[in-house]
Amino acid sequence: MEVEDSWKEALDSSEETSGDAEALLGSSAQNLSLQPPSPPEADAPPIRRSQPIVITVNRAKGVDSLSSSVPNPFPELCSPSKSPVLVGSFPPPTSNKHLIKVYGEDSHSRSVWVSRGSTTREVCHMLVQTAHCSDQENWALLEVHPTLGLERCLEDHEVVLEVQATWALKSDTRFVFCKNYAKYEFFRKPMAFFPESMISDSADDNKGMTSSDLIQNLLVSGTCPEIQGFLQVKEPSRKSWKKVYFFLRRSGLYCSNKGSSKEPRHLQYVADLDDLNVFTVVNGRKLYGAPSDFTFSIKPTKNPPRLQDLKILSGDSEQTRTCWTSAFRLFKYGKQLQSNYQLSKTSPEAAKDVKAMSEASLVAMDFSGKTGGRVIQNPVEAQSAEREEGQAWRRREALRSSLPNLNTAAKSSTAVHKSQPWFHGRVSRKETQRLIEKQGLVDGMFLIRESQQHAKCFVLSLCYKLKTKHYLVIPCEDDGRRYFTMDDGVTLFIDLLQLVEFHQINKGILPVCLKHPCVCVAL
Repeated sequence: MEVEDSWKEALDSSEETSGDAEALLGSSAQNLSLQPPSPPEADAPPIRRSQPIVITVNRAKGVDSLSSSVPNPFPELCSPSKSPVLVGSFPPPTSNKHLIKVYGEDSHSRSVWVSRGSTTREVCHMLVQTAHCSDQENWALLEVHPTLGLERCLEDHEVVLEVQATWALKSDTRFVFCKNYAKYEFFRKPMAFFPESMISDSADDNKGMTSSDLIQNLLVSGTCPEIQGFLQVKEPSRKSWKKVYFFLRRSGLYCSNKGSSKEPRHLQYVADLDDLNVFTVVNGRKLYGAPSDFTFSIKPTKNPPRLQDLKILSGDSEQTRTCWTSAFRLFKYGKQLQSNYQLSKTSPEAAKDVKAMSEASLVAMDFSGKTGGRVIQNPVEAQSAEREEGQAWRRREALRSSLPNLNTAAKSSTAVHKSQPWFHGRVSRKETQRLIEKQGLVDGMFLIRESQQHAKCFVLSLCYKLKTKHYLVIPCEDDGRRYFTMDDGVTLFIDLLQLVEFHQINKGILPVCLKHPCVCVAL
């Protein structure tokens, strides 16, 4: 059959193929058999065999073995001075360093390496140098709990890593680097922080002393007089608040079960000062239903922040809250706080010492005569010369801005405020008050912002007596020139910079001179 013939042909072809394969295998087996090598032919080229190369292990030393053979295509990017990667972002060689993240008030953060025993003062000095801050005073590190609305200023002697160790692992707690002018303000103006109506005279060693004597004793010894007064306290597991009379003593915080009675049988122990920290509550009305905006809280030191562990209190004014929080700090840290205050006045930073020496070496000179100038020895005459020079500068600036052929310079002079640290652009009124409150409610702290209700106008926000006041700066025209005024044209300023410089030495319509600019530093 045809099918059988085709199968025979296929089998025959397969047998021939297998025969050829066996022949090839046989020849290869013969070639691979162990035989003595034949002597090389005379015309054959010599055989060059590869030799093993010894590769030295340089990883332990941090040296790349291919760095010497492979050229670097971008040498300009690998030098430490021109590298886009910060040198401080690499981990230090020693294990004593730890990485912390610090936020600025613009919500940007920077990671810095600190040692185990680094204090708040040392970390602030490091951040001042890193951020190239021109002003090296009154900087602080805040501990912020955004979810709970808690904030507190770390003391200069506190160890930063020990504070961070008390946080929960997955919490949103952070460090914030900002200005704080009110950290030691109660040492400078104790009468404003501790009103006589809130000072208790129940202690034996305070009997016979007036409230003014107790406050003066605060400056000498660093100890705080006992504080008393009514506070609203949030009841646990409830939304209601209760008015209770509290006493703050060296032994702890107490409350009275019977009105404002000071008898021991009516006093109930609330908390130990050594085991707690005091925090300012932000947005207390919304978070906790507080009866006022002047809310603060005490929290255990060692435990992570939990809502059930908080004791939330509310005062009737900012002065009441400031008095209680300042007293908590003084009772807890005592003379250590006074030592921090004395250390802050000495200013150990070398950069500031150099600046002070350079400013001390300057002398007032008089170049009005023909002798080439003389040194003014009389301090009264030196101050008079300084005022005359300032007035002459203002006249020159006013004349320069009034020239018709300098329109470009005039336009640039009206926008010179945008580069100043006290100008904050389009910041809302609520955010302005929050910013001033965070940096310390100190008399004379100010900022200028654009008005959101009046077009082409500005607002000067000033802190005075623990309150923020707002003054409208209105543009006006006189003889074809644009000026700014705050008193309906009585006093005119060519730009906002001149307005600020004037009110730094003259109160004008303000209750106090401008002293401390509210600054937001970018890390």
